[in-house]
Amino acid sequence: MPITLTINDQRMVAPEGATILEAAREGGIRIPTLCHHPDLTDVGACRMCVVTVEKARGVQTACTTPVFEGMVVHTESPEARETRRFVLEMLLTDHPNECMTCEVNGACELQDLVYEYNVAWPEHGGARHHYEINPDPNPFVFIDRNKCILCGRCVRACAEIQQRDVWAFAQRGFKSKLVAGADQHLLDARCESCGQCVAYCPVGALYDKMSLGQGRAGQITKVRTTCSYCGVGCNFDLNVRDDRIVRVTSAPDAPVNGMRMCVKGRYGYDYVHHPDRLKRPLVRSEWLDPAQLELRTAKGEWRMASGVGRMATSEGQPADTKKRNKNGHQPLATLTPALSRDPGAHSGLRDPGRSGASAGVSHKQSPWVEVDWDTALDVVAGKFAEVKRESGGEALALLTSAKCTNEENYLVNKLARQVLGTNSIDHCARL
Repeated sequence: MPITLTINDQRMVAPEGATILEAAREGGIRIPTLCHHPDLTDVGACRMCVVTVEKARGVQTACTTPVFEGMVVHTESPEARETRRFVLEMLLTDHPNECMTCEVNGACELQDLVYEYNVAWPEHGGARHHYEINPDPNPFVFIDRNKCILCGRCVRACAEIQQRDVWAFAQRGFKSKLVAGADQHLLDARCESCGQCVAYCPVGALYDKMSLGQGRAGQITKVRTTCSYCGVGCNFDLNVRDDRIVRVTSAPDAPVNGMRMCVKGRYGYDYVHHPDRLKRPLVRSEWLDPAQLELRTAKGEWRMASGVGRMATSEGQPADTKKRNKNGHQPLATLTPALSRDPGAHSGLRDPGRSGASAGVSHKQSPWVEVDWDTALDVVAGKFAEVKRESGGEALALLTSAKCTNEENYLVNKLARQVLGTNSIDHCARL
């Protein structure tokens, strides 16, 4: 049943069960908050959202007070504004005065509200907390309890979104503090290092350890992208400074995941700038036509790969082959005999009549060449066609990946069964 109420002399309608905060925001009226987040349950801890309700005693928390028929609310009454100023002053009496060097300067909700309400830094000679900074060995989450305002957003995010219940509050009163588990290290308290707590923290109490000193809000540019780790399609923002990714932050309007991200999506971005990252496909020089190789290398279209030897042993097998042999797994070289043959006649590829052996070049010694994608795909297609022609489609097998979307995996399935003529197709999720 719709509820009719008045907020700041503006008549509006809200659904039954809605809070004052929800009704106000639906009507375009802003009420400041610190502990509230639309993804989390409301607890009314920060008291920043207090409003005056006619015929009600004292101020009410807008995030937890339900609307009722005929309610009259004033969000900017002198009593409400003075209460908010007092709350901010009390928070600052036990908060480090180091905004100039804080990582979240320019993106701190407490800082914004202090500025909005023109709260001067209080002269305070009373007790203050002096917690150890960065006391946890977790490689991803930086902790500074001195900046914690006890809003509980990290606690609720961990419990309600990740369902891990790692964070909690210990002690009471002035001794209250944020703890992991039974005041343990994060990993000992079953933390998955997803960084959800960091994403929901309104201040700098929790931060991404990999991004310390890498750039603040005014120094970075955010670029929306899709995670490359799996086929879910999570969206997030790359924080870029000087053409380098310095941080990954959640995007509240991401259609698939919202603020949710896993540890790989949030912290697994450093591979982008790794010196060993392959940015172009590599093809053995023996599989390319020598004349084309010389011509296109001279033009700069292809180039001999450098530093690739770090990924392989001197025998030409992957560096971990010996380990896999000890574990009883078959070496990669014996699993792909077809790839030692020459491809068919394709543009830029070696004449099928000239094998690597006849040319005096062994597979072990043939260097890698960075080529274009069309050439690399021609090599693969030629190998597939050759194997199918000589041994039939069942000589081929395809392994699909959880990093692909359902649609991409479906296309690989069609390629295997209808083009290559093999039913030998599997998915890495079953291994």
